[in-house]
Amino acid sequence: MLTTRITLRRFSGGEIKGPFNFIAGSPCFPRDPVGFNGVTEPSTGELLAEVASSGPETVNWAVESAVKGFEDWRTREPRERAKVLLGVSRLLERDLEKLARLEVRDSGKPIWEARVDVKSCADAFEYFGCVAAALRGGHVQLLGGNFGLVKREPFGVVGGIGAWNFPIQNCSSKVAPALAAGNSMVFKPSEFTPMTAMSLGELLKEAGLPDGVYNVVQGGAETGKQIVEHPQVSKVSFTGSVPTGSWIMSSAAKKIIPVTLELGGKSPVIIFEDAEMNNAVKAALLANFLSQGAVCSNGTRVYVHKNVYEEFVERVVDATKAMKIGDPMNEDTVVGATISKQQAEKVLGYVARAKESGAVVLCGGDRVILPHPLDQGFYLSPCVLTNVKDDSEIVKHEVFGAVMCVMSFESEDEVVNRANDSDLGLAGAVFTKDLARGHRIADKLEVGSVWINNYNLFLSELPFGGFKKSGFGRENGVEGLECYTQTKSVYVETGDVDCGPLMTS
Repeated sequence: MLTTRITLRRFSGGEIKGPFNFIAGSPCFPRDPVGFNGVTEPSTGELLAEVASSGPETVNWAVESAVKGFEDWRTREPRERAKVLLGVSRLLERDLEKLARLEVRDSGKPIWEARVDVKSCADAFEYFGCVAAALRGGHVQLLGGNFGLVKREPFGVVGGIGAWNFPIQNCSSKVAPALAAGNSMVFKPSEFTPMTAMSLGELLKEAGLPDGVYNVVQGGAETGKQIVEHPQVSKVSFTGSVPTGSWIMSSAAKKIIPVTLELGGKSPVIIFEDAEMNNAVKAALLANFLSQGAVCSNGTRVYVHKNVYEEFVERVVDATKAMKIGDPMNEDTVVGATISKQQAEKVLGYVARAKESGAVVLCGGDRVILPHPLDQGFYLSPCVLTNVKDDSEIVKHEVFGAVMCVMSFESEDEVVNRANDSDLGLAGAVFTKDLARGHRIADKLEVGSVWINNYNLFLSELPFGGFKKSGFGRENGVEGLECYTQTKSVYVETGDVDCGPLMTS
């Protein structure tokens, strides 16, 4: 029998167990492992597990399982599907602490933040469970007693490809609406964070999801490529980088299938002179330093009105310096570990080049060595930069690390133009006590989400997605549910067929 080599480590009184594929409702070993991916625990730099990457045979096995699962799941009444999703929500609440600790082991983020992530997954399944039965089409009254129906139907097998920064949250935001709409799913988590997608599968099964409706395969880019190109995958939902999203869109175009792309961001935060300064500072921290800065929506371009610029900089630097860097499992840790050595070096490289270009580092931007056993982990001090230009690399490119760029502005028109001067358009924010101005700025920002006097607040009820190269399609909200359906028009004739002069008798 083919087996997945794993390293078993103590975790919350139990063990992390393989295998890490989940097909036809049960954990299983890949039929054709094409290699083994060593998963490093970010907090310690030690090997957490070795996970077999799935080859074409296993991906095909998973898709065939999903096809069979779809034929069953699509026939279930929306209310029955809703019961399963609501059951998953309750199970996520039940296992919140265990899942949060596994997420910390997998991703390096602080335990308090991992708990928020798992709770948001429970909220997502609850929300989509509630709206599943409300998914409806339309009725159009026509002349002569005729009428038309607009029906919403699932696509079939959806291929989901997730990112490493929010592993279980990213998975849930795709799986919950896809299943609510009646689809089945083949999901590939990031090769850096393979664990919690499997745990979610166990909960889905416990809640009563039929076998084959949710399937997990493991691997890197090649495994993702096999999912996207598989002839029986009818839609793809991807979260990740712009270049990979562009390739997925091109590949899907060859099959003429729809995609949802949630890609990168370089979002602006605009702080006017009348902003409540304490809230602006707190939001700037939320906009830059959650998950060690690895958040696609992060507001890394902070524009502050010149009249309050010095006050803001002083306060945000003080607050940044006060954040505790430490063991992600500790309750008082604010900043955890970067996902990998490669990502840490990438972030440090951006900071080094910014300094060479004249940027001023007010705090952070260094590797932090913690006592053993954390000394081999990848810890970076959150960084605040000033004296940066709009056309500099650090301002233009997505760093995906804890680096905040603070710039001043003078007028509303000026700052809007600067904020919109980006190929990306995922999110943005405006801080002001003048709500008329807040709405005015929100209307002008070329982004998919705008916060007025807050940042990085995500609710299941509100759609999330980007403009421009940040992607298209939506997650969350009714709009997110509708992205997993296709419409069918049905014309109902109640009288005789009128074919004009084609037939005279």
